[in-house]
Amino acid sequence: MKKKYRIKKSDEIQQLMSKRQSVGNSYFILYYQKNHDFENFRYALSVPKKYGKAHERNLMKRRIREIIKVKSIDPACEFFVIGRIKSKELSFSQITENVQELLKKANLLKERVKWKRKTKLLQ
Repeated sequence: MKKKYRIKKSDEIQQLMSKRQSVGNSYFILYYQKNHDFENFRYALSVPKKYGKAHERNLMKRRIREIIKVKSIDPACEFFVIGRIKSKELSFSQITENVQELLKKANLLKERVKWKRKTKLLQ
């Protein structure tokens, strides 16, 4: 994803965590904040060293990044996802379910509007 979607500064991550708005399950923790000054959502990812070697941590981060890229997320939010050690045993589809569940709990997904087409009958 593009640079404008990333939170890189540790001060910004600490500020996000200090807001104490979080949701979690046994595999992931999601800290979030709504209504920021940017025009698009921003996020950060973290997987602890206890998770495994660097290539295993990077694989988990790539998977989470792909899930975030596919989902339609509210542009007025920032969030920080932490993968717990237990998430190592999950498949990609299970990771997708868990991350989507957290995004729904935090109310960060955009609501999809169903458009109904109006058809005019020719008379």
